[in-house]
Amino acid sequence: MTRRELDAAGITDPALRAAYSRCRELNAAHGKTYFLATRLLPAERRPAVHALYGFARWADDIVDVTAPGTDDGLRRTRLAALQRQLDDGLRRGEGGEPVVAALADTARRYAIDHRLFQDFMTAMRSDLLVTAYPTYADLCGYMHGSAAVIGLQMLPVLGTVVPRKEAAPHAAALGVAFQLTNFLRDVGEDLDRGRVYLPEDLLAGHGVERELLHWCRNTGRQDRRVLAALREFETLTRGVYQQARPGLAMLDPASRPCIRTAYALYGSILDAVARDGHAVLHRRAVVSRRRRATVAAGALVRVAAIRLRRHRSPAPTTSPQAPPADPARPVSEEVV
Repeated sequence: MTRRELDAAGITDPALRAAYSRCRELNAAHGKTYFLATRLLPAERRPAVHALYGFARWADDIVDVTAPGTDDGLRRTRLAALQRQLDDGLRRGEGGEPVVAALADTARRYAIDHRLFQDFMTAMRSDLLVTAYPTYADLCGYMHGSAAVIGLQMLPVLGTVVPRKEAAPHAAALGVAFQLTNFLRDVGEDLDRGRVYLPEDLLAGHGVERELLHWCRNTGRQDRRVLAALREFETLTRGVYQQARPGLAMLDPASRPCIRTAYALYGSILDAVARDGHAVLHRRAVVSRRRRATVAAGALVRVAAIRLRRHRSPAPTTSPQAPPADPARPVSEEVV
């Protein structure tokens, strides 16, 4: 975390500053697409976003990036420890573990509904038990906790120009769209972990079973049935992006360049998958540096224009800064 961002956010405690900086490091290392977009936010909002995504990344790493050979029992133990730290941190508004400390502080500052974090942890635990989803509805049940709640957690930080409950369904859809994109890009890697996130009924509609996916993965060969299923999943994902799109205009203007950039870059992953012939069982599709630079440059122009307008015509923002800390204040229920 840069000193400027922490100062702008009013974070002065040295330990807390270090905690937020740890979250920023996690995002820079693991979430390159969204980390780039986050840099387009006003400086005072970036620490909170890094805290939310840093915690999500850390929990996800317990499930997916633990050392090879680690059994599920150890993963469950680590998730249970994280759950206890989370519960204690949210209750006290602070935590001993740095990532939890930053998250708890953000939740307190922005009055984020604690149930969103609990739903997220439920989804993380399910990844240790569930390896397939019979229908898209079943997958959506999982993605409520693993993806939709991330969009809902973000809303108080981003700010809106409409009542938050009006923007909430679109924010949730955007979180789901991003995760569906990751599922499509990472089909091969997830299969190696013993998981298939493409719904079984969608696969079966094209005559695809898990054994066929393994055959393609192991031989490096394509199969027309698998390609048809992957194309259908891509179409489904693009439909969720369209559900999310109206929410972009509902955000505080200062936050729109960030989220529009993330929207464009994640959408570019779908384009890269298609250009690569849907070879996701063999390699990960990547967005070119040129494409990233082009999108980022356009966003920077929009940010500059917003700042220039505000400089010329200062006016109260429709999205207030983080509310003052108040331990007695109930968590917000507007986002559920």
